[in-house]
Amino acid sequence: MENAEQRTVMVIGASRSREKFGNKALRAYVSQGYRVIPVNPLAEEIEGLKAYPSLAEVPLDSVDLISVYVPPESGLELLEEMIRFRPEEVWLNPGSESRELLKKAEELGLPVIQACSILGIGRTPGEF
Repeated sequence: MENAEQRTVMVIGASRSREKFGNKALRAYVSQGYRVIPVNPLAEEIEGLKAYPSLAEVPLDSVDLISVYVPPESGLELLEEMIRFRPEEVWLNPGSESRELLKKAEELGLPVIQACSILGIGRTPGEF
């Protein structure tokens, strides 16, 4: 893929553990040619990519997608910060959603998809 056309995804809750879905998703997106921005307060680097400790420290104005792998309580606290990135889609992966989070995301106008983002790009978690 050319950089001009390369889509950017931010993985909130990216993990250093290759067994966790927050790591599998990161690898799945990389394999499909995405520019991947891992967000994890406890990691400086994940799978060779620079990780950011918080959304506030991500040096971008926008991203195409946000894939969420944190518990609903954490995601709820991050929704308002997600708006500044103007994502086309916010994927709430299984276990990251709650009724309260969905309601607030809708009120904020975030384009939410409740599904596995790995499947959403045509791959399966088992491949990773």
